[in-house]
Amino acid sequence: MKNIKFLLLGIFFAIVLSKVQAISWYRFYEMFTFKSFHMFGIIGGAVVLSVIIMQLFKSGKIKDINGNKIIPKPKKKGFISTIFGGTLFGLGWGISGACAAPVFVILGFKWLPALIILLGALLGAFLYGLVSKKLPN
Repeated sequence: MKNIKFLLLGIFFAIVLSKVQAISWYRFYEMFTFKSFHMFGIIGGAVVLSVIIMQLFKSGKIKDINGNKIIPKPKKKGFISTIFGGTLFGLGWGISGACAAPVFVILGFKWLPALIILLGALLGAFLYGLVSKKLPN
């Protein structure tokens, strides 16, 4: 029962994603063809919220489940790996019409297409694990 708040937070997040239409392939299509600001606004809001939460982590105001301070690890700077990974992610996003984040929400609406997207995401993560040591940066 100690972790019920995380389940409730996940359910709330799923409801928000569905209500703002962040699971709609048409919204992604509009974004990639620059016909609508809708998804750019959602992504921009998520970036701003992430910056705020990261600062709360760094200041020690948000702690983990055991009350310990969360210390984010510094990331390696790498141009080639960022471009390569971003390109692969973008291609998968564009082809499937779904971002990785709301795939579990999509499972609740259209389970078969979401299952295909989820399997593709898992396959991509597995392949990355195989070649990650060989990539530059």
